[in-house]
Amino acid sequence: MFVAAFLAGSFFPFSSEVVMLGMLAAGCNPDDLLLWGTAGNTLGSLFNYCVGSLGREEWITRLTKTPPEKLEKGKKWVRRYGAWAGLLAWVPLLGSVITVAMGFLKVRMIYGMTAVAVGKYVRYWILVLAYVQI
Repeated sequence: MFVAAFLAGSFFPFSSEVVMLGMLAAGCNPDDLLLWGTAGNTLGSLFNYCVGSLGREEWITRLTKTPPEKLEKGKKWVRRYGAWAGLLAWVPLLGSVITVAMGFLKVRMIYGMTAVAVGKYVRYWILVLAYVQI
């Protein structure tokens, strides 16, 4: 779960939700999946943050295959909401752009990654809860 979540949390296209649901169906402990999913996904976002902190926009857009206008959108969100934008890092496609922009704009890592971790935890918690209720 950790590796799948890390890949999904970074700018690599991957779905950790599918892996989590498969592991839940296989009988894995939901609490363990929640812990490892959140940790991996948050560290994937930290990877994005570090890529963004390199500060070379043309290199970032080439490496992440993110169009410049999409990176600008992420920077706009981060300029407006600061570290709080990290709460939306779980949103597909938008989340990677936000975390790269957080690094690019030098948002304080502790605040940004705390917001990211909270958002990702809540997302996985809802997924686990929905599965357990079904």
